[in-house]
Amino acid sequence: MKIKALIVDDEPHAIEVIAKYLESFPEVEVIATCNDGVQAFHTLQQKQIDLMFLDVKMPGINGIELLKSLKNPPKVIFTTAYSEYAVDGFELDAIDYLLKPVPFNRFLKAMDKTLTVLGARKQSILVPEIASANEVNKFLYLKVERKTVKVNVKDIFWIESIKDYVKVVLSDKVLISKQKISVLEELLPEDQFCRIHKSFIIATTKVESYYTYAVEILGKELPIGRNYKQQALKCLQIT
Repeated sequence: MKIKALIVDDEPHAIEVIAKYLESFPEVEVIATCNDGVQAFHTLQQKQIDLMFLDVKMPGINGIELLKSLKNPPKVIFTTAYSEYAVDGFELDAIDYLLKPVPFNRFLKAMDKTLTVLGARKQSILVPEIASANEVNKFLYLKVERKTVKVNVKDIFWIESIKDYVKVVLSDKVLISKQKISVLEELLPEDQFCRIHKSFIIATTKVESYYTYAVEILGKELPIGRNYKQQALKCLQIT
């Protein structure tokens, strides 16, 4: 059975690019294209859609608002020129977040993951991008979209797991990288970082306050998981 796709974008050329790229994937059938969020909403009520390529900034309702309005949304790949919405996209469980103009090799990576998630492929054919440590754990090198970003571990406040991705929160920005949090846990220096939850690693020196159930960093409460409580409190008391 083919994956039924919907392309939503207010730029006709952007729709043409995605549709052209999808010609390389016989597993996918484009059911409809829409130029705005309202039209897409009605299409989703009328047709069975498995996968939606969704622009963020559109007239009327934007892509983020559209996705939030759906009770049973399809899998989504965001396609946009605006990187600042990446965190919102991943928190809405998007499969991927592609920045325009979307290069074909980046589209291939997104589709490899999509076909695996939707069961159209038994096994991923692409090797995951792995972060590496350097200079005695002073830096991490993370794959962020189409580039490798050097991150000083001293600038990290916390790391949050979002499905197959991690959100790395720095003092001045947030990075999204395709990576497992367990890999970063092994790379980070133990005397500076602590796993407090299955989804969170914190920089212990950045903690503003803590309780038995949460820590506070940058004014945000991060939960301490039940299975990590003893380890977390030990780290925080040492700090």
